[in-house]
Amino acid sequence: MSAEQTPSERKLAELIIESLNLEDLEPHEIEPEKQLFGGDYGLDSIDALELALAISKTYGVQLKADDEKNRHVFANLRALNDHIESLRAD
Repeated sequence: MSAEQTPSERKLAELIIESLNLEDLEPHEIEPEKQLFGGDYGLDSIDALELALAISKTYGVQLKADDEKNRHVFANLRALNDHIESLRAD
């Protein structure tokens, strides 16, 4: 059984689908701990750039392209959500 999305993960899943035009996917179908990039969702580095821009506009936080933590930050919905929340708390 997969983990349940938190309300903030659900909002982020909606943003991912909207900003990347993933019409075949529903927000609840993005599993919090499933790999986002290079996995079942078919997202690539261009999608990561578009998503970072959408996150910046929506949440007011900057995700830097050259950050060595990006592989971990973009690993899955939960990691990305946790990172955004930590940046917003600063």
